[in-house]
Amino acid sequence: MKALSRDFSNKEKILLVLLSLILVGLVYYWFVDVRVRDSIASFEADAQASQTELDTLQLRLMYLQGVQNDVDALKDQKNLSWMGSYSNSKEEVAFLNDILANTIQYSISFANVTKSGDQVRRSFTLQYQTKSYFSAQKIMNRLLTGKLRCLVGDVRCNIADNKYVTVSCSATFYETMVGGEPDAALPADTAAVNK
Repeated sequence: MKALSRDFSNKEKILLVLLSLILVGLVYYWFVDVRVRDSIASFEADAQASQTELDTLQLRLMYLQGVQNDVDALKDQKNLSWMGSYSNSKEEVAFLNDILANTIQYSISFANVTKSGDQVRRSFTLQYQTKSYFSAQKIMNRLLTGKLRCLVGDVRCNIADNKYVTVSCSATFYETMVGGEPDAALPADTAAVNK
């Protein structure tokens, strides 16, 4: 037993203290310093990701505020068109008869209805005759700015003998299936066929 209880020399004591300090330093480095640095790096990465997400949300908010401003500006306009639910044909014919009431004569020819997704298009050709260019222009303006969503194209105007103005055009009324009831006249969905 006496062999294990010998006294250490000063050199050995210094080496043991240095070894103990190195061991404590390694333990501190491994269990405290490395883990704290990893946590800081993780928090910085999370902060960067959160900042990127915040920037994206701020851009989206600015965009939505712009859209809301546009919607508010449109609400102030009196001549807004709307897309009626399928089948809105009675209202469309009544609208056309109303705006064409003061013409000399007119003819309307509806083409086949087409459907793409929830959107229904009712194309037609229109020809009307008025006594003046101003009257013809007024009718066209009412068609374009009327309460029903309508796109006009291929407009032709002919003035005969400085008396009558004849206008012909092709146009399309737009309807939606939202709130509409499909019937036998509704064609197959072209969007579903093209997929």
